[in-house]
Amino acid sequence: MTQSRPNEFIAPPECPVFEPTWEEFADPFAYINKIRPIAEKTGICKVRPPKEWQPPFACDVDRLHFTPRIQRLNELEAQTRVKLNFLDQIAKFWELQGCTLKIPHVERKNLDLYQLNKLVNDDGGFDAVCRDRRWSKIALKMGFAPGKAIGSHLRSHYERILYPYNLFQTGANLLKPTLTNDTKDTDYIPHDLPQRQSVQPLETCSIARRAKRMRGGCMKTETAEDCENRPNLRRRMGSYVAKPEPQLVKPVEVKLEPTEHEDPITSDKESVDQYMCLVCGSGSEEDRLLLCDGCDDSYHTFCLIPPLHDVPKGDWRCPKCLAQECGKPQVAFGFEQAGRDYSLRTFGDMADSFKSDYFNMPVHMVPTELVEKEFWRLVSTIEEDVTVEYGADIASKEFGSGFPIRGGRFQVSPEDEDYLSSGWNLNNMPVIDSSVLTHVTADICGMKLPWLYVGMCFSSFCWHIEDHWSYSINYLHWGEPKTWYGVPGYAAEKLEGVMKKLAPELFESQPDLLHQLVTIMNPNTLMNHGVPIYRTNQCAGEFVITFPRAYHSGFNQGFNFAEAVNFCTMDWMPMGRMCVDHYRHLDRYCVFSHDEMVCKMASKADTMDVALASAVQRDMTVMLQEEDKLRDKVSKMGVQQSQQVEYDLLPDEERQCSRCRTTCYLSALTCPCNPGQLVCLHHAQDLCSCPPNNLTLNFRFTMAELYPMMEAVTLRAESYTGWVSHVTNILEAKQDKKSSLEVLRSLVEDAEVKQFPQSDLLRQLCAVTVDAEKCAVVAQQLLNGKRQTRFRSGGGKSQSQNLLTVEELRSFVRQLHKLPCSIRQAPLLKDLLTRVDDFQQRSERLLSDEAPRPAELQSLLDVSLSLDVELPQLSLLRERLEQARWLEVVQGASSQPHSLCLDTMRRLIDQGVGLASHALVERAMARLQELLTMSEHWEERALSLMETRPCHCVETLEAALQEVASIPAYLPNCLLLKDTVDQAKDWLQEADTLQLGGRIPVLDTLTDLVSRAKTISVWLDPLARLEALVSDVQAWKEIAAKTFLMKNSPYSLLEVLCPRCEAGTGSQKSKSKRAKDVAQFNKRSGTWLDCLSDVENALLESKDSASAMATLAEVRQKEMESLLALRASNESKLLQTGDCGALRVCVCHNAPLGAMLQCELCSDTFHRSCVSGSNQDPQPNHAWLCPHCRRSEKPPLDRVLPLLASLQRIRVRLPEGDALRFLIERTVRWQHRMQQASAEGVLGVSLTSHQRWGSSSPTTAPSRETYSASFYTDHQCIPLQGLSPELEELMVEGFLLQVTLPETQQLYMSLSRLDSHNLTDSPSPQHSTEQDQHQHNPQGGSPPHIQNGVACLKKEAVNGKRTKRCMEKEGSERKDKAKKPRKKKPKVNKERSQEAKGTCSPTATHSDLSLSDSDEDFTLCAAQWCREPEGKQVNWVQCDGSCQQWFHQICVGVSAEQAEKEDYICIKLILFI
Repeated sequence: MTQSRPNEFIAPPECPVFEPTWEEFADPFAYINKIRPIAEKTGICKVRPPKEWQPPFACDVDRLHFTPRIQRLNELEAQTRVKLNFLDQIAKFWELQGCTLKIPHVERKNLDLYQLNKLVNDDGGFDAVCRDRRWSKIALKMGFAPGKAIGSHLRSHYERILYPYNLFQTGANLLKPTLTNDTKDTDYIPHDLPQRQSVQPLETCSIARRAKRMRGGCMKTETAEDCENRPNLRRRMGSYVAKPEPQLVKPVEVKLEPTEHEDPITSDKESVDQYMCLVCGSGSEEDRLLLCDGCDDSYHTFCLIPPLHDVPKGDWRCPKCLAQECGKPQVAFGFEQAGRDYSLRTFGDMADSFKSDYFNMPVHMVPTELVEKEFWRLVSTIEEDVTVEYGADIASKEFGSGFPIRGGRFQVSPEDEDYLSSGWNLNNMPVIDSSVLTHVTADICGMKLPWLYVGMCFSSFCWHIEDHWSYSINYLHWGEPKTWYGVPGYAAEKLEGVMKKLAPELFESQPDLLHQLVTIMNPNTLMNHGVPIYRTNQCAGEFVITFPRAYHSGFNQGFNFAEAVNFCTMDWMPMGRMCVDHYRHLDRYCVFSHDEMVCKMASKADTMDVALASAVQRDMTVMLQEEDKLRDKVSKMGVQQSQQVEYDLLPDEERQCSRCRTTCYLSALTCPCNPGQLVCLHHAQDLCSCPPNNLTLNFRFTMAELYPMMEAVTLRAESYTGWVSHVTNILEAKQDKKSSLEVLRSLVEDAEVKQFPQSDLLRQLCAVTVDAEKCAVVAQQLLNGKRQTRFRSGGGKSQSQNLLTVEELRSFVRQLHKLPCSIRQAPLLKDLLTRVDDFQQRSERLLSDEAPRPAELQSLLDVSLSLDVELPQLSLLRERLEQARWLEVVQGASSQPHSLCLDTMRRLIDQGVGLASHALVERAMARLQELLTMSEHWEERALSLMETRPCHCVETLEAALQEVASIPAYLPNCLLLKDTVDQAKDWLQEADTLQLGGRIPVLDTLTDLVSRAKTISVWLDPLARLEALVSDVQAWKEIAAKTFLMKNSPYSLLEVLCPRCEAGTGSQKSKSKRAKDVAQFNKRSGTWLDCLSDVENALLESKDSASAMATLAEVRQKEMESLLALRASNESKLLQTGDCGALRVCVCHNAPLGAMLQCELCSDTFHRSCVSGSNQDPQPNHAWLCPHCRRSEKPPLDRVLPLLASLQRIRVRLPEGDALRFLIERTVRWQHRMQQASAEGVLGVSLTSHQRWGSSSPTTAPSRETYSASFYTDHQCIPLQGLSPELEELMVEGFLLQVTLPETQQLYMSLSRLDSHNLTDSPSPQHSTEQDQHQHNPQGGSPPHIQNGVACLKKEAVNGKRTKRCMEKEGSERKDKAKKPRKKKPKVNKERSQEAKGTCSPTATHSDLSLSDSDEDFTLCAAQWCREPEGKQVNWVQCDGSCQQWFHQICVGVSAEQAEKEDYICIKLILFI
């Protein structure tokens, strides 16, 4: 099975990235030493220089030519390379057997032969797996789905390909090959090994592990078709199946026999004897005899075990040759050099073309994540063979560094000269003064001289550590990023162990494989085995630093140019010596001699930096101790000869230990038996077998010379060492031996003056000194109460956040105790801590109380002000104080419910929400919330009860108020509801009083009651009835106004119906000049009824109709007196005035002129032009009244009487009703007087001898009467002088009546006839008759003309209400009366009976008209909503209650039978019951 696609690559965590400032960037070693504690934990780190640091690229691009290395990606990965090596061995095995290896397909994928072989061997081998039938389990372990019989296929493939190889490995005889050269199995594909070695190394390349073998006779020649079908090596291989090779491509080699001239018979015999089977010893059956292509041995096909059925057509090796060829050791793996030379430009074109073709997109658009995942996929697969090239380890000395150097070919501009001496210039970093490599004299490429690296996409550098475990720094000048992976130094052995565990086959042949830089392993695999790995993407202009013994690897994202070099700081020296020991165990050569470097540094002790001298002194001490032991050991061995050798003058190759390849410097052993070899003292026994006394100890320095060298270094470092000792003693001093802070300051000053190195000890001393100084300052500030150690970051933090907590104070006191120096403020701080502890104890006691008093809490808080410490109890104390104060406020508010409104409760709840949780607060909050909820509910309900339409009744609201009464809160809506209920009760009481008082209500009282009821949001039962009454009254007033008022009349209805208070005036708003003539009458009559408003007020204030009638009678008397006086004044004015120009008459108040009209009532004259064109024009035989005197339409009496009847049915008193009643009574009285005047003959004697009337009849037009030369009257007027006072009063009152009566016209005509015919005083027969009728009235009632008026009233009532009565016509009146129930008669109260006794009282007359039994046929239905039935028969029913009113049966829903058998009570009485 072919290896399945690995899991997607998961990127390791990022390594730290540092961005130094210009000050930090100035000294590279100081900055690296600063970041080392952080960066060495990840093994690698990235440094971004300041943006302004941009060195020019100084490399000579035109001269730079290089030959890159060829990298086949799937050969780089350790586990993938193991699989490929295994396939190589299988392929070689079958090639030597004359067969071509073809990898079988299973499930359309190439079979992983390595995994199959490993799983079968782990399960006990082929025989065990077959015996136990575990092939299905093998298939499952290889990832195949169960149930497809894959196990049998795997067994067949194993038995054909792997089983013979395993038998061969065990040493058994080779069985018959199961694969032959002519096998036509389409399930297999050729291994195609020549493709993987298409680029052959040179003959001199020692690392071409397959070159020689593949150029041997075993390699088959490829056809042109195979070459064409071979895929591009830089593309994916896919599942390529090679065609079977033609059999005649390569001829089979035939061995040439010796060409000796012998006898043909002898030659044939010898030839036959020469080729004999080595198994059976016979030379027969030559056609079955096989000749080995390696050793010329012969074997019969049937003699082999197992025997062969056919002769192999390809090359064949016998079992001995096969074992010899396959047993050869493998050549060490290494990179091959490319076959062509590149310039930087041509390599870049190739690299960009490869990447853009591979990813099918522009190079700059390929994401780095995609490249990373694809790289690790390619290195982990054997199916795709992608080859790239990498220009690595290019010597900068030959082509020039990317950085500018002094004396170089690159001309540096003046502004870039600083880069020549910059410590970050990789040419300078290894050799600056603080670098250890400065003392290595040789120019070591890669360590002291930078190397250049030109990369392309997927070109990689494998896992490795730097030589001598040194630091390395890499700078990417330009190009696409370089991806790095690093392992910290402490995990180096962990990584080595994991790789040896996962790929042991590689380390068996190459123990120092990781030092060859040719092996890589997936970081995810290493991380899964516990190796910590970090990554980063190095972009152009960035440094990547690796730390000692930190394994690192990576690859390039694309075409780029980088430069790298090693450097060593003085902290590296112990690691360097450890690395030499490590190399000794690996038999690995050293790049330089560590001991030689130390000795050269010691030889310059006088000028050495003290810090470096201290490091050298420590390393030299270890070196001398070890050297002394080794020399003593050699001496004890018996080596007696010694000589001094200047090894520093010899090249490294001539002084390497022949055993461990370590470069010797201090000493070595040689022997005369082998002059060219030497060994180090560690391997003194491995030089030769000669006795020790033959050996010679070669030394560079004697021990006596080495110790003075160390003493010189020690003296140089002595000052620093003494300082270090002093500092160490102080830092480790006990409590009773502590030094003062001033001593620490002096030590820091000494280090600055003597320029001691920035060691950990100095940094520790500085940190301790700074801490001690801070502690002293903080302690002093704490004692002074002005401490502020933490600074605010904005945002309005409280001051307590800038204070030490109690634990911090306690820790601070402990810190003072632990300081290596003493501070004088420490005892005072202990006292402060004691006071703080006392405060905390008191706080705990007070906070444990459930209900502490606010005063105690405040007192304790006052104590805390003297403690400049952040006390955790302060917040709790403040919370409890707020809670206690809040509870007091709540308790006070609850004790005064009249002031506890909703806003107060909400405010208290809002305040309570902000308080900390507490049982008392929660209970108080619950009570407040419950009270608020209940109050809000009842406020909303009260408002709803008042706003609901239709309104609720009083009982419902009272029930709600009873529930509200128990709520201890001030509720405005509930109080408003209570006021509303009180108003409703008062209103109902007034309504009940109004109904039960027996008096007819006044309209204003009803109107006020209705208007008040509309403002009360309560259902009031009487309101509808009262509104109906008011509506009926308003309707009645509208009908009355239409009846009396003229169109566009300036007078109101009351003003028309009432007697005039101010006679002779045009309106109520302005008085006429003629009012001055009647002022004397007004004085006699009183001034409290001077205007209409006075009369209206008097009527409203009257208790009953009688008092109203009396008031109106008084106004009538005043009206008569005023008008009579006005008539006399106007008449005398016209008769006596000689100069007409001084007169002011008419409505225009101008002088009389021309034709004038004289009013019959006020006797004033008017210009005809002023009153013409209106309804005021004079008519023949009719009295003419001026506009002031004609105030209404003067409807006939039969139209007025129904108005009074309908008002009486409404039973509401109003000023207009009283005025109408008085008008009717006044009319009736006037009619009575008129009748009396006619009976007494007053009309016959009323005229005097003075006649100014013409002799024409009443039917003729009156004659003009001239008063002066300037004007004359155009209408005949009854003269004032010819009338008696009684007759004049009768006539004036008749004209004042706002009712049209025939008697008025009769009187006017009578007076006109008297004047025309000079009538006598004898009464007329008509009057006599009327008088007789009056005298013979049996009831003592009204005279005939009054009765006629009553008849008119009844007739009008019948005509006006015919739709209600719906009686039959005149012929059916008696029949209807007979059908009407007669069991009940209306009762007449005492008041009405008393009024009926007086025949002269208009009230009595009216009561008789409306309530007498003789008029019951004309009684109207008392139902409020009368249906006005019509038809021949209308049935009635009388109320059996106190009202005794009559109703239509159909209007009240009573049948005729119910009316006869049952008592009926009207709805009005039922409501009041």
